[in-house]
Amino acid sequence: MELRLLEYKSYTYTYLLADADTNEAVIIDPVIETVDRDVKLVHDLGLKLIYAANTHVHADHVTGSGSIKKLIPTCKSVIAEVSKAKADVKVNEGDLIKFGKFKLEVRSTPGHTDGCITFVLHEKGLVFTGDALLIRGCGRTDFQQGNPGSLYDSIHKKILSLPQSFYVFPAHDYTGQTMSTVGEELRYNPRLTKPKNEFVEIMKNLNLPYPKQIDKALPANMVCGVFDVPESS
Repeated sequence: MELRLLEYKSYTYTYLLADADTNEAVIIDPVIETVDRDVKLVHDLGLKLIYAANTHVHADHVTGSGSIKKLIPTCKSVIAEVSKAKADVKVNEGDLIKFGKFKLEVRSTPGHTDGCITFVLHEKGLVFTGDALLIRGCGRTDFQQGNPGSLYDSIHKKILSLPQSFYVFPAHDYTGQTMSTVGEELRYNPRLTKPKNEFVEIMKNLNLPYPKQIDKALPANMVCGVFDVPESS
């Protein structure tokens, strides 16, 4: 089972994945404003939420991981080790997040931030790309540890190298699109179809506005979305 959920303020997609046989579930990129909705879904569907995973330390919203852990104490938070953020489980390239008979492969995809990771569900042909690859776009590279050259390499080597039939599920979309495919992005992404040197120039000249929630979101997300999380979590 795979549910796609939207938070309207930051246009963040949250994904709830579950094994229908065991009811074990994982939630990807929860947002603090929609925790009550997400937890209600978990309870209504009789799921056992075992992981709340973030694709990176977000700058445009506060993660819901810490709040979910308070409401579902058996749930563990997950983030990339290189991010240096607090979480119960720190993951690296090639690690597997298992729920029921399924497993999410962790792929390191830096460039938007050093700690960006992509989750691949090979059994279903799904890839959850966070802010690295967006539908017909990509994450910005002008703050945190952004690096356009690294982002280009990450996307082409770790995401667009997957079978073209794989469905792409990003952390955001600002035009209402909910999914793409690897094949579509290889053909139609206006930035990533360019040579690397052109891509780098495009990213250096976007002149994007300062993220509205960054001053609140970054420090909160370094501590699992709440400031009173114990040191061990």
